[in-house]
Amino acid sequence: MQPFPGLALCELTALNDPGALGFVFEAGGASFRGFVVRRADEVKGYIDSCPHVGAPLALTPTAYLTRDGEHIICASHGALFRLTDGRCIAGPCVGRALKPWSVTVRDGWVTTA
Repeated sequence: MQPFPGLALCELTALNDPGALGFVFEAGGASFRGFVVRRADEVKGYIDSCPHVGAPLALTPTAYLTRDGEHIICASHGALFRLTDGRCIAGPCVGRALKPWSVTVRDGWVTTA
Protein backbone atom coordinates (compact mmCIF):
# COMPACT_ATOMS: atom_id res chain seq x y z
CA MET A 1 0.00 0.00 0.00
CA GLN A 2 1.99 2.96 -1.26
CA PRO A 3 0.84 6.45 -0.26
CA PHE A 4 -1.25 8.35 -2.78
CA PRO A 5 0.44 10.53 -5.44
CA GLY A 6 1.07 14.15 -4.52
CA LEU A 7 1.59 13.52 -0.81
CA ALA A 8 4.15 15.96 0.60
CA LEU A 9 6.84 13.99 2.43
CA CYS A 10 9.25 16.72 3.54
CA GLU A 11 10.83 19.96 2.42
CA LEU A 12 13.89 19.45 0.23
CA THR A 13 15.89 21.52 2.72
CA ALA A 14 15.06 18.95 5.45
CA LEU A 15 17.35 16.49 3.65
CA ASN A 16 21.10 16.86 4.01
CA ASP A 17 23.13 16.86 0.81
CA PRO A 18 23.80 13.98 0.57
CA GLY A 19 21.13 12.69 2.92
CA ALA A 20 18.27 10.27 3.35
CA LEU A 21 15.04 10.01 5.29
CA GLY A 22 12.71 7.08 5.87
CA PHE A 23 8.92 7.01 6.04
CA VAL A 24 6.39 4.47 7.30
CA PHE A 25 2.72 4.58 6.28
CA GLU A 26 0.08 2.38 7.87
CA ALA A 27 -3.57 1.97 6.93
CA GLY A 28 -6.08 -0.82 7.41
CA GLY A 29 -3.53 -3.23 8.86
CA ALA A 30 -1.13 -2.80 5.93
CA SER A 31 2.12 -0.87 6.02
CA PHE A 32 4.53 0.66 3.53
CA ARG A 33 8.15 1.56 4.27
CA GLY A 34 10.10 3.79 1.92
CA PHE A 35 12.96 6.25 1.99
CA VAL A 36 14.25 9.12 -0.09
CA VAL A 37 17.86 9.93 -0.90
CA ARG A 38 19.14 13.38 -1.88
CA ARG A 39 22.29 14.32 -3.75
CA ALA A 40 22.34 17.99 -4.85
CA ASP A 41 18.85 18.75 -6.19
CA GLU A 42 18.19 15.17 -7.27
CA VAL A 43 15.99 12.99 -5.06
CA LYS A 44 15.41 9.26 -5.52
CA GLY A 45 12.92 7.09 -3.66
CA TYR A 46 13.28 3.43 -2.75
CA ILE A 47 11.12 0.86 -1.02
CA ASP A 48 12.76 0.12 2.33
CA SER A 49 13.41 -3.59 1.85
CA CYS A 50 16.80 -5.22 1.38
CA PRO A 51 16.79 -7.52 -1.67
CA HIS A 52 18.84 -10.05 0.33
CA VAL A 53 16.55 -10.64 3.35
CA GLY A 54 13.56 -8.33 2.88
CA ALA A 55 14.22 -6.43 6.11
CA PRO A 56 14.32 -2.62 6.35
CA LEU A 57 17.76 -1.23 5.55
CA ALA A 58 18.14 1.26 8.41
CA LEU A 59 17.64 1.08 12.16
CA THR A 60 16.56 4.75 12.35
CA PRO A 61 14.84 7.05 9.83
CA THR A 62 18.08 8.87 8.99
CA ALA A 63 20.67 6.05 8.93
CA TYR A 64 20.47 4.91 5.30
CA LEU A 65 23.81 6.20 4.04
CA THR A 66 27.44 5.34 4.65
CA ARG A 67 29.37 7.87 6.74
CA ASP A 68 30.81 9.49 3.61
CA GLY A 69 27.33 9.72 2.05
CA GLU A 70 28.45 7.89 -1.08
CA HIS A 71 26.27 4.76 -0.77
CA ILE A 72 23.10 3.38 0.77
CA ILE A 73 23.99 0.72 3.36
CA CYS A 74 22.01 -2.16 4.82
CA ALA A 75 22.34 -2.20 8.61
CA SER A 76 21.71 -5.96 8.72
CA HIS A 77 24.67 -7.14 6.69
CA GLY A 78 26.52 -4.14 5.25
CA ALA A 79 25.49 -4.42 1.61
CA LEU A 80 26.22 -1.23 -0.35
CA PHE A 81 23.89 0.25 -2.96
CA ARG A 82 24.40 3.10 -5.43
CA LEU A 83 22.41 6.25 -4.71
CA THR A 84 21.55 6.79 -8.37
CA ASP A 85 19.80 3.50 -9.14
CA GLY A 86 19.78 1.38 -5.96
CA ARG A 87 21.99 -1.32 -7.50
CA CYS A 88 23.94 -3.42 -4.99
CA ILE A 89 27.70 -3.15 -5.54
CA ALA A 90 28.97 -5.00 -2.44
CA GLY A 91 27.58 -7.65 -0.13
CA PRO A 92 25.44 -10.78 -0.50
CA CYS A 93 23.04 -9.29 -3.05
CA VAL A 94 25.55 -7.91 -5.60
CA GLY A 95 23.87 -7.20 -8.92
CA ARG A 96 20.37 -6.97 -7.44
CA ALA A 97 18.73 -3.61 -6.79
CA LEU A 98 16.42 -1.80 -4.44
CA LYS A 99 12.90 -1.33 -5.78
CA PRO A 100 12.18 2.27 -6.77
CA TRP A 101 9.52 4.39 -5.08
CA SER A 102 8.26 7.18 -7.32
CA VAL A 103 8.95 10.59 -5.78
CA THR A 104 9.57 14.05 -7.18
CA VAL A 105 10.47 17.56 -6.04
CA ARG A 106 7.78 20.22 -6.47
CA ASP A 107 8.05 23.79 -5.23
CA GLY A 108 10.78 22.84 -2.75
CA TRP A 109 8.92 19.81 -1.39
CA VAL A 110 9.66 16.11 -1.85
CA THR A 111 6.36 14.48 -2.81
CA THR A 112 5.09 11.11 -3.94
CA ALA A 113 4.62 10.87 -7.68
